[in-house]
Amino acid sequence: MHSRRQWMKLTTAAIAASWLGAAALPTKAEAAEKLTVFAAASLKDALDAANAAWAKESGKQAVTSYAASGALAKQIENAAPADIFISADLDWMDYLAKKNLIKADSRTNLLGNRIVLVAEKDKAKPVEIKQGFDLAGLLGDGKLAMGEPKSVPAGKYAMAALEKLGVWTSVETKVAGAESVRAALALVSRGEAPYGIVYQTDATADKGVAIVGTFPADSHPPIIYPVAILAESRNPDAAAYLDFLKSDKAAGFFTAQGFTVLK
Repeated sequence: MHSRRQWMKLTTAAIAASWLGAAALPTKAEAAEKLTVFAAASLKDALDAANAAWAKESGKQAVTSYAASGALAKQIENAAPADIFISADLDWMDYLAKKNLIKADSRTNLLGNRIVLVAEKDKAKPVEIKQGFDLAGLLGDGKLAMGEPKSVPAGKYAMAALEKLGVWTSVETKVAGAESVRAALALVSRGEAPYGIVYQTDATADKGVAIVGTFPADSHPPIIYPVAILAESRNPDAAAYLDFLKSDKAAGFFTAQGFTVLK
């Protein structure tokens, strides 16, 4: 019979597979052989490139599951097997830290980002983002695509910015809260929402959208991506992989996508 913790791991993996689709969690056998990374969805393009370089340099493979930071943190809390967690905000890393689920001495603030207003490329016109700007008027009968404000970091940053600029109450009922920032981006790219608020790095990665405005840095909390080794990781390559992510070589992959490297 499985122990309670083994049962939790198996159940968690099954649930995560349904949530993450193609980026389903590795099996326990895979987790034992390869380094397993849980990373915010907005990191996909940059981290895929960094992982390819890591594999070439070390001969080791990093298997990465991408999703909203909150969803991944909950999976970690429920005993999903992983070695590294990269969150799109401090809150979800703090959440795991309070539960002693990360190795505190390994925690590092790795990257910074910005949030921008995007529109479908063929319909994009510049928008001056300032105090009281008429976002509701721009939306008309359409929806504002953004991460779910209660759980997705990009959505929380977006809501904070809109509140600071005094326009949240005018657009709150028009928000289409997505499960991740990439899902919000897709709504705009497919023409299902006229505008969306996403990370600058995501907008750069999707040729179907254009940035029409950038939110002032002081309109929301600093966007910081922390990384840490998980407390239950026994993978001997975890520390070396973390060092690689902090290296100048890896920095190039992140800056190429528009991230700010924090050192």
